[in-house]
Formats: sequence, C-alpha cells, structure tokens
Amino acid sequence: MILFSALVAMAVLIGTAAHTSLPVFLGASAAITAWLLAFGAREGIARLRHR
Repeated sequence: MILFSALVAMAVLIGTAAHTSLPVFLGASAAITAWLLAFGAREGIARLRHR
C-alpha cells in the first residue's frame, strides 16, 4: 500500500510538472533543492553538536 501511495504521489507531481512552464518548474525545483540542502545542513550540524 505504501508503494502504491508513493507511485500515485509521484504521478501527480510529474503530471503537474508537465503542465507548467519551464521557468516555473525550474524555480520550484530550485526552491525545493535549497530547502532540502538547508534542512540537511541543519540536521548534520545538530547531529555533530549532539555528540
């Protein structure tokens, strides 16, 4: 069931990306990438401080 849910979510996201313009898609991708990098850096720093 989890795999099915992940596939449906991925299909919805890919379908949405296919219907947007390229600048909007690239801007959203850059924003998501920046957020993920910031989150990863924050978690890595917290893990190092915890030790």
